Amino acid sequence: MPSKAAKQVKKDSMPTEDVATSDVSMAALTSLLESHKVSLSAEFKTVIAALESKMYLIHATISDHGQRITSLESKADLVDGRLSTLEATCAELAASNAKLRAKTADLEARSGRKNIRIIGLPESIEGPRPTTFFSDLLPQLLGDQILPTSPELVRAHRSLAAKPKPGERPRPVIIRFHNFQTKERVIREAQEIRADLRYEGKPIAFYKDYIPEVVMQRALYREVMAQLYKLGLRPALQYPAKLMITTENGDKVRLSSVEEAKKYLAAKQR
Repeated sequence: MPSKAAKQVKKDSMPTEDVATSDVSMAALTSLLESHKVSLSAEFKTVIAALESKMYLIHATISDHGQRITSLESKADLVDGRLSTLEATCAELAASNAKLRAKTADLEARSGRKNIRIIGLPESIEGPRPTTFFSDLLPQLLGDQILPTSPELVRAHRSLAAKPKPGERPRPVIIRFHNFQTKERVIREAQEIRADLRYEGKPIAFYKDYIPEVVMQRALYREVMAQLYKLGLRPALQYPAKLMITTENGDKVRLSSVEEAKKYLAAKQR
C-alpha cells in the first residue's frame, strides 16, 4: 500500500500544462456567462420598455374610454330626463286634446239638436228657395193635425256631398227648425207614421241629425238591439248612445255601454 509520501510525490508530478488549461477554460466560461448576462439584461430591458410603452398606450386608451363612457352616461341621463319631461307633456297634451275633442263634439251635437234629416226626397225638387219649399212641404207630408201651419225654419239644404247622377240615391235633406219643441214633435210623429210616409208614392224617412261620432256609437248597438227584439223586449237608444230596454212587465233598464248591453243580453239568453 503506497504511503502518503508516495501520493504527494505523484500529485506533485502532474503536468503543468493541464493546470494551465483548466484555468483558461474557467476564465472563458466566466467571460461567456458574463457576456450572456449582459445580453439577456439588455434584451429584458428592451422587452420591459416595449411592454411599458404598450401598457401606457393601453392605460391611455382605457382612460379615454372611461371619459367617453362617463360623458355618454351623463348625456344618457340628460336625454332620459328630457324624454320623461316630453312624455309627461305629451300625456298632458293628449288628455287636453281628448277633452277639447269631447267638448267640440258636444258643442257640434248641441248645435244640431234642432236639425232633422229626411231621406228619400228626389233631387232638385226644392228649387232656388229650399227653406220656404220644405217649410210648406212638411205639413203635406205629416198632415194638418200634426203641423197646422208651415213651421218656421232657420235653413234647409241638401247634405254636402256630390250631386248624384240620374238614377242614383238622392242626398239627404237637412232641416233646422227655429223651435226645438216643433222639431221634437215632427220627429216623434214621423216615427209613429213612418210606414205611411211617402212623397209622390216613394217612401221617405225622418231621422235626427247626429254628428258622425254619435252615429258610430249608436251603430254599435245594432246587433244587440236586434237580438233583444227577438226576445220580446223593446230596446230604444237615448242620446247620445245609451240603451233603454223596456221589459215584458214594463220595467225600464238603462245601460250606458255596448259591453253592458251584451252582458244583459247574455244573461237573458241563458
